[in-house]
Amino acid sequence: MRIDVVTIFPEYLEPLKVSLVGKARAAGRLDVRVHDLRDWAHDRHNTVDDTPYGGGPGMVMMTGPWGEALDDALAEGYEAGASRPALVVPTPSGRPFTQELAAELSAHPWLVFAPARYEGIDSRVTAEYRTRMPVYEVSIGDYVLAGGEAAVLVITEAVARLLPGVLGNAQSHRDDSFAPGAMANLLEGPVYTKPPQWRGRGIPEVLLSGHHGKIARWRRDEALRRTVANRPDLVRRCDPSVFDRRDREMLSILGWQPGPDGRFGPSPYAVEE
Repeated sequence: MRIDVVTIFPEYLEPLKVSLVGKARAAGRLDVRVHDLRDWAHDRHNTVDDTPYGGGPGMVMMTGPWGEALDDALAEGYEAGASRPALVVPTPSGRPFTQELAAELSAHPWLVFAPARYEGIDSRVTAEYRTRMPVYEVSIGDYVLAGGEAAVLVITEAVARLLPGVLGNAQSHRDDSFAPGAMANLLEGPVYTKPPQWRGRGIPEVLLSGHHGKIARWRRDEALRRTVANRPDLVRRCDPSVFDRRDREMLSILGWQPGPDGRFGPSPYAVEE
């Protein structure tokens, strides 16, 4: 996969040289190019923003530098043999970033990121490139950052680990929280490793039993317990058919019961601790 990032802060993308993404780049599975948007500014101040039409606070990033930067990045990629690009624009007003969307993006051979600053990029830029390629406006959460570079790091790492050969164990991502079909999209439960005792704390005996069926059941129960506590919305959205008899027993213990539509929700008789 090829990734191009156009930004006014190229140094913000230095983490893409380390850890999982850095290893993927070194192995030739990921080709990352970072471009400084100010290289396409045309005044002595390297201006890339201006006041918004209609008034209001803040500044808006201009069409000129973005159009030229994206055109040149695309031309360079095509000349290098890349194809089928998709433009990714991090923005608080975009589509929520999920594991499902990460998987969708990982199917593209070439991603071009346009992280904005200030009040965002002139909307004509996304309108223009939407006529040429898929455009994803993506939000990594319901909060506002100073710019989109942090979102680029998040999205790139989530996507890169889904690429063939990037993870040491090709099965690793299939049981992740939010992975399609993984544990009915429940959160992962707690995990443990050596030593068996640490500061007076042990690990659950079932994990030492060697009984794979009991271990799988314990992990499933803990996933249900953690999901109910931290992300009850995931349980509410689950198709009831994904829960077996033991799942339903655990949900009942946790104070949940099926509603008229069969989906589980907190029991109106549950006592809060």
